[in-house]
Amino acid sequence: MKHQYKGFKRILSAFKNSFDGLKYVIREEEAFRQDLVVCAILFIVTYFLPVLKVEKIILCSGMFFVLFAELTNSAIEACIDRISSEWHALSKAAKDIGSLLVLISFIYLIFVWTMICWKFL
Repeated sequence: MKHQYKGFKRILSAFKNSFDGLKYVIREEEAFRQDLVVCAILFIVTYFLPVLKVEKIILCSGMFFVLFAELTNSAIEACIDRISSEWHALSKAAKDIGSLLVLISFIYLIFVWTMICWKFL
């Protein structure tokens, strides 16, 4: 698709498209809503943890990685579902790899939180 706007209008259009994407995943993707709730809770907990600012940034990076992975997985699934509703080995592989991306992001989140918060256990 060719961009119809240039300059500042293109930037505004990109923000609108991003907001439309956010509305879509919040409305249609239960996994994203669940991840968003978990990340919101962890973000609040991070604020109150007695750790260095750089450690708080690292803790938050794990949360953003989870959300990024879930959005990527949702985009992959939407593309596959748009192409065909029939089962195909490559469609399954694409969806499974997207799911793996989410799993890896959660493993990273758990690892980072465990390493930084270990001193409190």
